[in-house]
Amino acid sequence: MSENESFKQVKSASKGLARLKDTERNAILCELADMTEARMEDLLLANALDLKRMDPADPRYDRLQLTEGRLRDIAADLRKVASLPSPLGRVLKHSVLPNGLELTRVSVPFGVIGIIFEARPNVCFDCFALCLKAGSSCILKGGSDAKDSCTAIVALIHEVLRRHDVPAESVLLLTSHEDTDRLLQAHGLVDLIIPRGSNRLINYVRDNARVPVIETGAGVVHCYIDRAADLQKAIPIVVNAKTRRVSVCNALDCLIIHRDRLGDLPALFEPLLSKGVTIELDEKVCSTSGTTVFHRWNELVPLVEHQIIPASESSFGTEFLSLRMAVKVVDSLDEALEHIARYGSGHSESIVTEDPDAAQRFLNEVDAACVYHNAPTSFTDGGQFGLGAEIGISTQKLHARGPMALEEITTYKWIIKGEGQVRK
Repeated sequence: MSENESFKQVKSASKGLARLKDTERNAILCELADMTEARMEDLLLANALDLKRMDPADPRYDRLQLTEGRLRDIAADLRKVASLPSPLGRVLKHSVLPNGLELTRVSVPFGVIGIIFEARPNVCFDCFALCLKAGSSCILKGGSDAKDSCTAIVALIHEVLRRHDVPAESVLLLTSHEDTDRLLQAHGLVDLIIPRGSNRLINYVRDNARVPVIETGAGVVHCYIDRAADLQKAIPIVVNAKTRRVSVCNALDCLIIHRDRLGDLPALFEPLLSKGVTIELDEKVCSTSGTTVFHRWNELVPLVEHQIIPASESSFGTEFLSLRMAVKVVDSLDEALEHIARYGSGHSESIVTEDPDAAQRFLNEVDAACVYHNAPTSFTDGGQFGLGAEIGISTQKLHARGPMALEEITTYKWIIKGEGQVRK
């Protein structure tokens, strides 16, 4: 069967999904959660085949790996999505015109949503659940690294759909590189494409798609330690943002620190070094007041020499996705803002300060989807925001920005009711 025929079947299936009652969608999600727990061994065996092909030192390994704990969490997330209110049929706006026409703006499904992602098999579960709940079919294009895992997951989804007399064509898995280009060119058959992954992937999708795209995923994330920062707040914020889970898009990539706070670097670095973080350090640190911070480290931390290296220009603007972090020294808030504007990706940025004016300037002027004051960027997540789940973090400004949950993956239409009025 040609890809166009497959896409047509997905488009056709989307009509049926839109007609399902929310209770029917919820029953499918709850059964998929039960089946995920019941078939855990099969899913882990498929995932093991993918893991064998990847070096454990590869930053993508953590994203690729499924565990019993992660599968239980996935099952819990499926049930959580089922428990959320339906995003469909919501009246977003209502008015009656002077001529008696009644106008209602109502939320409706997109139709067919294509998701292109890399080595993250859990995306199959996440995207299917959200698309189903929002009444849309989905086309999943995973990376070749996760081929066996994704195939097993989608086979399980198909089995559950058939049990509920819902066409398996509601979910299509693509596996080849050529499939990506066909998906990007599927104008009229696919309504929206969401790429999740690296800047390289997102740029390729944006530059080659004939289908509307919402950019998500790539995060070059900064945390600025202001001259008025509380060190006792800053330390756990930086450590959590960097090390909670290094392979996710909200992980810290660059610590920006005001020159007046260089003496706090040993205290900031000690817990990072103990967790194995390699620090690419701004060379300005080595020329501070004739006495380098390095001279004090031998007394304060068990420094591993290879964990601290000089930063280069390529250190900044890099999404590391690993136990690696850049450090930039600035003379002012203005310089910090300029650095973020130059190197940030519009994802998540944070300031640590007790100065309310500095905090407000940062919150107002940083151009990103999520901007934090005295909190780590690790909170950028649909579940953490109380949205239940997310399909990705949008870094653009059109249609949706930040965590994209059920509301953001619906669109709307106008319904106009009249009594025979005509326009003059």
